[in-house]
Amino acid sequence: MGAFQIDFGSERNSKIVGIDLGTTNSLVAYMDLTRPRIIEDAEGRKIVPSVISSTSDGKLIAGEPARDLLLTNPGRSIYSVKRLMGRGVADVHDELKLFPFRIADDSESVIKVKLGERTFTPPEISAAVLRQLKDNAEAALGVPVIEAVITVPAYFNDAQRQATKDAGRLAGLEVLRLVNEPTAASLAYGLDKRNNGIIAVYDFGGGTFDISILRLHEGIFEVLATNGDTHLGGDDIDNLLLRIALEDLESEWAEDLSRDSEGVQRLRRAVIKAKEELSFVPETRIEFEYKGRRYTRAIDRQLFDRLIAPIVERTLESCRACLNDAKLTPEGIDEVVLVGGSTRIPLVRTAVERLFKAKPHTELNPEEVVALGAAVQAGILAGHVEDKLLLDVTPLSLGIETMGGVVSKLIHRNSTIPASATETFTTAVDGQCNVLIHVLQGERELVKDCRSLARFDFKDVEPIPAGMARIEVRFLIDANGILNVTARDARTGKEQSVEVKPSYGLSEEQVEAMIRESFEKAEEDMRERQVREARVEADNILSATEKGQKSEAWMALTSEERAVIEFAIRDLEASYHGTDHHVLNEKIEQLNKATMKLAENMMNSAVQGALKGTKID
Repeated sequence: MGAFQIDFGSERNSKIVGIDLGTTNSLVAYMDLTRPRIIEDAEGRKIVPSVISSTSDGKLIAGEPARDLLLTNPGRSIYSVKRLMGRGVADVHDELKLFPFRIADDSESVIKVKLGERTFTPPEISAAVLRQLKDNAEAALGVPVIEAVITVPAYFNDAQRQATKDAGRLAGLEVLRLVNEPTAASLAYGLDKRNNGIIAVYDFGGGTFDISILRLHEGIFEVLATNGDTHLGGDDIDNLLLRIALEDLESEWAEDLSRDSEGVQRLRRAVIKAKEELSFVPETRIEFEYKGRRYTRAIDRQLFDRLIAPIVERTLESCRACLNDAKLTPEGIDEVVLVGGSTRIPLVRTAVERLFKAKPHTELNPEEVVALGAAVQAGILAGHVEDKLLLDVTPLSLGIETMGGVVSKLIHRNSTIPASATETFTTAVDGQCNVLIHVLQGERELVKDCRSLARFDFKDVEPIPAGMARIEVRFLIDANGILNVTARDARTGKEQSVEVKPSYGLSEEQVEAMIRESFEKAEEDMRERQVREARVEADNILSATEKGQKSEAWMALTSEERAVIEFAIRDLEASYHGTDHHVLNEKIEQLNKATMKLAENMMNSAVQGALKGTKID
């Protein structure tokens, strides 16, 4: 079957496409005059496997040719690279045991993969898939393709999103928008189906799982909450079956095939084929021939369901958490949408229907729906689809460090993006010229329990007394989920910005742990925060009192008044390291009352000094 070509005449000299850059497979789509359509390659194939190989001359190729090389030359090939995007070696240490990837020795904060004699970063590798999709689109559409909308998992953090944009740039594409995969699916499924409603999008693909709950109101999609796991997908089911088959082979053949890369990849194909068949037949066989030997194992759907039940349950746990974040019960969901090849599994469909108490939508091909939604978004940007607005949310709270090691949150978890927030802070020391802006991510109350995203020194602050400066800190999350932080001196207008790009990513397990711990330790965190804030206040009043003791205002007090203040100071200092903020606040108030006369004397002295030598005409 030859490549098809569509004549757009003089409509435009280039085309915006929508791309689903998947862990296992990738697709590209475009918006025609009536609806989104998947673009096929020259052989009529819609799916491009997300497999990349390095040729003998160091060139990267992607798709079916690379998948063939994966079997014969696995040392030059890589798959599931999406799991490595924007992440460091420490983040992927455990899962690397499941993949035959060779990580370069000089990998530190940025992973480098060795393919043959050369090393590549994950964005460089992903760019090969994007180039293949770009070439397919240009051949089919007959026009240049230089702009694209690319989808990402909802839980991709800033570094992972930035790495995806970098891959697009390396492939010669201007990435106009990054769209969360469940959100793209909602566009493909929901735009023309109803004007209002609550939609749950259950996206169980090859390498990631996402659940999003969206409100659709008069053409506006608003994501109420998201949850998921970037380490959970069909790959995990494949690896489960693969481990069982490898154990069988070791027993039957007396050989550990796991050390044979080509054998493992051939066996992986056999178990994937059996897995896919079990979605349509009650029983099948894993059949594998290698080096003159044959392995076969019968597997029925009942056994298969029992094996994968824990994996499916993990997706349901995320669904329940998402419902909780959206403050909804399953009865509040009007429609459920299934996305991703793994949703073809009957157990998955049954489990989702049972949880949400609604029959899920499966009208569209679950492997194509994300790309179709990306094409709809591309159509919106190109002006082909009107009156549609898309709102995403940020999955974790963002804030900055304040006095006492506590976090002041500016943008809270599940806030709609694009979003911005501004708060005003001040200096803690007289004549302070520099202010450290420490940007944090997480749900806990204290800096030590949150994730550090960035630090920068805001310099040349006007050197005035402590508490007088006004530093405005502004957080802006753009439509792609990238955070920009700006600090501005309100008195001078001087400002400084930083675009937050963490050196490596955050795993979904860590995201889930951060959210879970914030609930489990909420009471403990709040108590410690209150103690720390009380200590900051104690420091301020003790510092002010010490300054007053060195002034003439101190000598103007009676010996009895001075004794009361000194007693209150000792009392506060004795309670300073206690863990009861009520006691600490009580001692602060005691010193505050004791120093009222001192403060009054200091104020009078300051006023007299200011008026000295002036005349009133």
